[in-house]
Amino acid sequence: MHGKAIIITGASGALGKVVADAAVARGARVAGINRAAAKGGATADRIDLGGVDLSDAAQALQAVDAAAAHFGRLDALINIAGAFTFETVADGDPKTWQRLYTINVTTALNASRAAIPHLVASGAGRIVNIGAVAALQANAGMGAYAASKAGVHRLTEALAAELKGKVTVNAVLPSIIDTPANRRDMPKADFTAWVTADELANVILFLASDAASAVTGALLPVRGRV
Repeated sequence: MHGKAIIITGASGALGKVVADAAVARGARVAGINRAAAKGGATADRIDLGGVDLSDAAQALQAVDAAAAHFGRLDALINIAGAFTFETVADGDPKTWQRLYTINVTTALNASRAAIPHLVASGAGRIVNIGAVAALQANAGMGAYAASKAGVHRLTEALAAELKGKVTVNAVLPSIIDTPANRRDMPKADFTAWVTADELANVILFLASDAASAVTGALLPVRGRV
């Protein structure tokens, strides 16, 4: 990863922070794109682009172009921005389906479209999306979330086919990520069975690296011990 210029969407979240720190530790230069306001100043290795609504294609393009301009290139896009809601189909709010589609699929779509020219120019461009094991077979209360993540899976496959030979496009499919929020929501669960953010970061950064040049269109489950 040394010298690679990487954009991470949702870089201020529980998983995004870990992936960003791990990438910098491996010698990458990281631009974080977040909905929340920017907190840190720009350095040679890191820039925080805050206040960006990635569901707006124009804002996504502006942020991606700014990151590429800051580093002089772009080698990888890691789409982590997303959301989860546990809600049954019968009793839930129909608006949840559109909200999760927007946050999970549209943000990845807009960021990817904006990044494609830069990634093609890199000669070794990478896109890594965050899907979900739950989208392979949805359980009760997971309908809206699973449907949106299934959209991420299909987006990944379509982009991989369209960009074959130019940019690799893959997705990791976590089960339950060990985050403070998940521990609060499921206090009686066996946390040791969950996949840790560090474990997931290792897989994500592998797919973003030169070592994964032969891998594209993959939907890679990262279940931990679930």
